Amino acid sequence: MWVIEELVPDGLWERIAPLLPPPKPRRYRYPGRRPVEDRAALAGIVFVLKTGINWNQLPTPLVGCSGVTCWRRLRDWTEAGVWPALHELLLDQLRAHGDLDLDRCAVDGSHVRALKGGPKSGPRRSIAGVRAPSTT
Repeated sequence: MWVIEELVPDGLWERIAPLLPPPKPRRYRYPGRRPVEDRAALAGIVFVLKTGINWNQLPTPLVGCSGVTCWRRLRDWTEAGVWPALHELLLDQLRAHGDLDLDRCAVDGSHVRALKGGPKSGPRRSIAGVRAPSTT
């Protein structure tokens, strides 16, 4: 399918394929449907992320699988740690080719883990004036 090859070029697929977890083994009895290929699911994920549509709006004939299947695969790959490994791999390759320019970069703190919830401040002070006397 030309859409899959356009959304996930061969070079990108060669980098991602080794990072993906192996598929779950199928049952011998009542095996169900064959699982969708990982490359088709990745193409669906890329399509949803590029267009901004909802998962259930993904046109199934376009990539060969439903949006729910792509969402599940994204969830499973996220739990398996595929995306940080891919990010590290691509950064290493950019460094090796000298294409990584750190003079022009943005730092995002959403990827940095705050150990033990980060620093704790003292107890909050009341900003109210003098406390009213009790009437009971």
